[in-house]
Amino acid sequence: MKKYNPQAVEAKWQQIWEQQQCFRADDTAQKEKFYLLVMFPYPSGRIHMGHVRNYAIGDAIARQKRLLGHEVMQPMGWDAFGMPAENAAISQKKHPQTWTHDNIDAMRRELKSMGLAYDWSRELATCDPEYAHWEQRLFLKLYENNLVYRKSSLVNWDPVDQTVLANEQVIDGRGWRSGAVVQRKELSQWFFRITHYAEELLEGIRTLNGWPETVRTMQTNWIGKSHGVEFAFAIAGEETTLPVYTTRPDTIMGVTFCSIAPEHPLANLIAQRNPAAQLFIQECQQSGTSEEVLERLEKKGFPTGLKAIHPLTGAKIPIFIANFVLMSYGTGAVMAVPAHDQRDFEFARAHGLELRVVIQPPGVTLDPATMTEAYTGPGILTASGLFDGLDNETAKQRVAEHFTTLGIGQATVQYRLRDWGISRQRYWGNPIPFIHCPACGVVPVPVRDLPVRLPEDVLELFGQPGNPLDRHPTWKQVPCPRCQARAVRETDTMDTFVESSWYFLRYCSPDLHTAPLDPHRVNHWMPVDQYVGGVEHAVLHLLYARFFHKALRDVGEVQCDEPFTRLLTQGMVRKDTHRCPLHGWRYPHESQERDGILVCNSCGTPIEVGRNEKMSKSRHNVVDPNDLIQGYGADTARVFMLFAAPPEQDLEWSDSGVDGAWRFLNRMWRTVHQIAELTRGIQPARSMPAESAARELRSKTHLTMDKVSRDMNRFQFNTAIAAVMELINAASALLNQLAATPPTTAEAEVLREMAETVVILMNPFAPHITAELWQEALAMPEPLHETRWPQVDPEALLRDAVTVVVQINGKLRARIQVPADAPTQLQEQLALNDTNVLNHLADKTIHKIVTLPGKLINIVVRA
Repeated sequence: MKKYNPQAVEAKWQQIWEQQQCFRADDTAQKEKFYLLVMFPYPSGRIHMGHVRNYAIGDAIARQKRLLGHEVMQPMGWDAFGMPAENAAISQKKHPQTWTHDNIDAMRRELKSMGLAYDWSRELATCDPEYAHWEQRLFLKLYENNLVYRKSSLVNWDPVDQTVLANEQVIDGRGWRSGAVVQRKELSQWFFRITHYAEELLEGIRTLNGWPETVRTMQTNWIGKSHGVEFAFAIAGEETTLPVYTTRPDTIMGVTFCSIAPEHPLANLIAQRNPAAQLFIQECQQSGTSEEVLERLEKKGFPTGLKAIHPLTGAKIPIFIANFVLMSYGTGAVMAVPAHDQRDFEFARAHGLELRVVIQPPGVTLDPATMTEAYTGPGILTASGLFDGLDNETAKQRVAEHFTTLGIGQATVQYRLRDWGISRQRYWGNPIPFIHCPACGVVPVPVRDLPVRLPEDVLELFGQPGNPLDRHPTWKQVPCPRCQARAVRETDTMDTFVESSWYFLRYCSPDLHTAPLDPHRVNHWMPVDQYVGGVEHAVLHLLYARFFHKALRDVGEVQCDEPFTRLLTQGMVRKDTHRCPLHGWRYPHESQERDGILVCNSCGTPIEVGRNEKMSKSRHNVVDPNDLIQGYGADTARVFMLFAAPPEQDLEWSDSGVDGAWRFLNRMWRTVHQIAELTRGIQPARSMPAESAARELRSKTHLTMDKVSRDMNRFQFNTAIAAVMELINAASALLNQLAATPPTTAEAEVLREMAETVVILMNPFAPHITAELWQEALAMPEPLHETRWPQVDPEALLRDAVTVVVQINGKLRARIQVPADAPTQLQEQLALNDTNVLNHLADKTIHKIVTLPGKLINIVVRA
């Protein structure tokens, strides 16, 4: 028997698979299609353990589907635009394109070393001119259909980098890269009309039965459909009114003030009259624009001196400019009910404003003077005139009806979702294909002139603040395509989420050079049958992709309504961290144990251990996948990742777990070789033998087939691998019995069937070693990736007897054979009759017996 050498085995099979293009998908195959897609990576330069886990999960699914007879497409590509490439241009003086493609080459080699069954002929990078070309064409098509527009919008502005920041890039009010205090600034931005699809996106969530409930809930909340009432306060002494939208019309009688956003037109009017108001508004502009940022702010306000008139009582209510109100949500004005809204409560307490309780909880009487927080729960209306005594849900409807009857308001629906702003003031992105002409205005680039290519001579521009495209001396200077007058290009580039919103469609026809998509092939492969990726993409990427797909459907590019039928979101990889109070984060080899205490090698200070934290380079708790693959092989890495935890849960790194996966593969290698030697010229069993030992192993083989198949459908790869381990243990037990005598024909046939089954069942998890065992040990004529998933023999599932574990106070004392259909009482009696059990029960009193029929009996005793 040859010793298992993973490096040699894996190099051999990776070369064969690549040379023979074994995993190239056939667009014309007359098989049931299966489109498996793992979210494509950003080419940062190195793969990490999160990648290994993600791709091992996807590959296991794809390989099993291929064995089940599907025509599988599993492509790979690169989400290649983004800020890190520009950072490299600054720090390394390396062009973003060069940096990106160097990283792609490095990561492609690393991914190929994992033996992933990708169709590399479909590889794409979103920074390639052809991909950018077709994206620009789709952008213009959406523009032609009124799904793209440009308007002034409030943004997070970094005054040092001179660029717009996403809300996630604002940390404690400062830019994530420059550290500068972020400002609110109004800029002209490009938008997708995602709000036109708000209701369809929400309704579509109900059809996504193959998605995790957590992701569906997150998207539902992000879209944020709400029912409320829209009305306007009159303003004393002013001709203008103050429109508001509220989801709590039941609290209308509890309004004691109104608050408006610093950007509200009324705030601008006040600022023109009052320099102090102008200063307050400028202060507000030093914070970010997200709801999360504003929620954390100290609640500040400026009294405008204006009074809103309550629409039902005529009471005059003060109006404040407030730093926590967003102009982009609702009308930019809020009717404040401090007794029943926590944010309003905090503001009212800070400014000495009245609290008016209008909803009393059951069995309790709230006193505004003693309240320490707002009451936001259900209850009965009080101090509310016509609506007294109503429960608050009924009151919502009655108030809406009353406003409609009076003609001062109406029930309406709003969404939290806002149109998708895609303008980014950076170089390394896809140019927005428009030209600004003094005479003609904003003009689309003619289709014949696409793609708009990025200039290459920009390296020297990266050392200066702002967008290099805006400062380029010649690139943006172009004639207007309509009047030929001097004009300038749009210098904003697209949000990188645009690229990831349709890449799965381009994979269907990446060799098409005359249009973005081939309708026939797209409609053949779409929708994606199984999408795999991190839960951190639950909202932005997955929601944008759903919108973009529906928009492309409406302009005739695709047919199906949803892009992803099933979604699997895998957990993170975690590992302990070591931190020295004096020297910071330490690698494991930089600490040692002394007298039972882990201390720093450099100073002897006790190490602070963080348990199972997310792997991070900054915390020195990463494991390099290349070291793991070079030391143990890719199959060991894959088996460990799939066995250590269910895919949707976080995985806790364990060096002993890696060793365990390595030992298991070696045991499988030895067992299959041993069986192959014993069964040369023997055909696998096709029916149940009469001999008990052979019969039991064949039953175990088919029970394992059945379990692994069911577990694969549920993505329970860890229990599937565990079942194969148990089967190999059962085979090893029979082989030990046969050490002195050759197997009977029945035993040899069952062993042969078991060996072939093990190799096929383990192929999705460990493709290299199984391909080698299939060809070299078992001498099978066809390649393993072209064979078929084993079929369960129903007769083999009908067991005559089962093995039951017997414990006394939780300790193993016996294994007994009982009839498969034996009642619980008989199983317990057989356990009590076992000789070893009887010996351990001597002089003890049985307190109770806990039984899992057909599996385990635990006898609880007292001395």
